[in-house]
Amino acid sequence: MIEIKNLYKRYHNHHGSDWVLKDINLTIPTGVSVGLIGANGAGKSTLLRLIAGMDTPERGEVIRHSRVSWPVGLSGGMQNNMTGRQNVKFVARAQGCGSKEMKGVIDFVQNFAEIGEAFDEPVRTYSSGMRARLSFGLSLAFDFDVYISDEATAVGDRAFKAKAQALFKDRVGKASLIMVSHGEGILRDLCQAGIYLKSGNATWYDDINEAIANYHQDIDDKSFLHELNEQTFNVDPLQLSAAQIQAIQQQLNDVRARLNGINILIQQAKKDEWSKQELDVLSKVKRLIINRMNELSELVDATPNGMRKAAKAEVAKFDRSVQGIEYGLDTANEEKWPENEFYVLERAKALAYRYKGEKEALLEKMEGDE
Repeated sequence: MIEIKNLYKRYHNHHGSDWVLKDINLTIPTGVSVGLIGANGAGKSTLLRLIAGMDTPERGEVIRHSRVSWPVGLSGGMQNNMTGRQNVKFVARAQGCGSKEMKGVIDFVQNFAEIGEAFDEPVRTYSSGMRARLSFGLSLAFDFDVYISDEATAVGDRAFKAKAQALFKDRVGKASLIMVSHGEGILRDLCQAGIYLKSGNATWYDDINEAIANYHQDIDDKSFLHELNEQTFNVDPLQLSAAQIQAIQQQLNDVRARLNGINILIQQAKKDEWSKQELDVLSKVKRLIINRMNELSELVDATPNGMRKAAKAEVAKFDRSVQGIEYGLDTANEEKWPENEFYVLERAKALAYRYKGEKEALLEKMEGDE
């Protein structure tokens, strides 16, 4: 189990020092593999480094009740003047391996990396691919309770990638994993739960698919908001999310406020005796605002909630019609109106009840479809 309590992290630079992570409180259960999800810059790699103990929080703490790896494939800790073998020995000693265990680790990494005689040459002479092979093999040479992976599940040519992925999945199958990857397929394949990072906050999901779905929804909402602000949106009102409908309603309220403002300005301009040509310019602005308001109103009215509100309004309208005609009939009875007029009122009553019934049935169907 890994506990993250009241964690805050930011990096100070000349651009400012906004919080990358703020007030993160999570418990990652034992044996549960977790995928970290979020937009670029959301703090996924930062949180991974904090969990791995490679970085320290500005506030709060990470409590590890299990043995946690460094990020799989990390080569940043390699000593360039030492050979590959010497680097592996050094890490094995740091992990508390005895002589017998150390030999097993060395043999494992040497066989896995497939870099031949270069294993006994200084790391500074390695290509980036050779360093990656060595680092990947070293990361998986030890039995950790939790493996950390940041976009590093395979390196090298196709055959080596297949070998690396098989080993990675084998290790994860015996332990658990906390990983970052832009490949949603591997997240779904290897992780059960998800942590969605957004605006410095973290939300836990028991199901990785739910975390990915919420991330996609936020991306769609962000794209929609851009289109809304650019006034270029073309959407199906029935497919709008709650956040999108709320954004449209907010902009509709803003447009109504602008319309009220331009009306006040036009009235004031008339009092100040502006010319007709000048007033026409203000009226042109007013027409633009009205067109935008109508466009947004139509979109809101076409949403499921908008249609329900319209249906309720229709029911209320015909209910008032029923009440009105009932009043008329009562008056006609009391005052003994002519038979032909009374007949008209009876027809009107039937008409009001028929339309009210139709609107009530439509509303009932809408509410039943929810």
